[in-house]
Parts: sequence; structure tokens; C-alpha cells
Amino acid sequence: MRGNVARRRNKAATREDILEAARTVLASDGPDALSLSKVANLAGINRGTAYQHFETREELIKATVESVGQHLSATIFGNLKVNKEGHWEGSDEERPVDAVVAGLVDFAVDNPALCRIWLFEVLSSSNPSEDPFFRQFKESTRELAETQYAQKDIDVEALSVLMLAGYFLWPVWVDAHATTDRQRKNMAARMRHEVLRLFLYGVLKADQFPHLQDFLKK
Repeated sequence: MRGNVARRRNKAATREDILEAARTVLASDGPDALSLSKVANLAGINRGTAYQHFETREELIKATVESVGQHLSATIFGNLKVNKEGHWEGSDEERPVDAVVAGLVDFAVDNPALCRIWLFEVLSSSNPSEDPFFRQFKESTRELAETQYAQKDIDVEALSVLMLAGYFLWPVWVDAHATTDRQRKNMAARMRHEVLRLFLYGVLKADQFPHLQDFLKK
């Protein structure tokens, strides 16, 4: 019995290793460079094992694209999940606005290809609002909008779409204009600053966030 459990766990771990390697290839070289042999080599497994999990390149691409959204969710929101009623489960821990903004901007600038892949997948979906990462992001926005610190009558869905579009398009500008790590960091800082300014004076009640006002004055 324990041996069967171990094999199942190993199989799941191997699949995740393959998907992680595939995300790395997508991020660095794009979908045209994605192949089972290349991914298997990067994951440190033989090609036959990779074929046991994904019989074709198309299956691998589909699974990798789907995993990008899951990877975004895990990176930005940790282990929190949204239930069928659309509310958070798993933690009562506060998620500061500036921490979420910084995490999203930094992830997007560091992983522009993954963000574009997720965005293209959402654009091609018949029901993009059901994407797990979008649901998590929208729920986070709703939680903020329902607090005493937010402005009234915020359109949560519209705001979520606007913000995600900005987060995931900004790396295109970064790639086009930044040639050094310092320039990339400066452009990431510009985006963090502007998003926080928009939140502070368009979404939040500014007088409730003196630390953000001080930050924006720097």
C-alpha cells in the first residue's frame, strides 16, 4: 500500500517537474521552442518518461499553459483558494495592498512570457471570468472594495480586468526599453508607484493610508 502511494506521489512530482521545465522553456524561448525532448532534458528525466505523461507536444503545450495560471495563483496568493461562493478559504491573514501590487509587478517583469501566455489563454477562452487566477484576483479586489477603507460603488470585475491588463502589458514596455537589470528594476518601480497612486486616489480612502501617501512622496 505504501509503495503504491509513493509511486503516485513520485508520478505527480515528475509531472510537476516536467511542467516546471516547460514553463522555463516558454518563458525564455517561447512556445515554438517547446519540445518533449528539450523539456525532459531540462527536467532531468529521460524522454520515455516524459512521453508517459504527455504523448504529444500539443498535450504538453496545453497542460503547460493551464499550469501557468495555477503557477501565478500559487506565487501571488499562496495556498488560498476561492470556494464555489466566490470567497477565500485557508487563511484570515491580511494581504496589504502594497504587498500584492509589488508581488504582481515584480512577477510580471521577471516572467513576461508566462504572463503573455496566460493573457492569450484568457483572450481565447469562451468564459475568461472562470479562470482560477482571475477569480482569485477578482476576489482579492472584492475583499478590498468591501472594506471601510475603500471608495463606494467600485466595479470589481471591471477594475480587475483593467489592473491585470496593465500588470501583464507593462513587461512588453520593459523588454522594449530596458537593456540592463538596473533599468528593469527602475521600470518595475515606476509601475508599482503608479498602480499604488491609482489605488490610493481612485480605489482607497487616501486618508486611511498615510504610509502609502508617504511612500508616493519619495
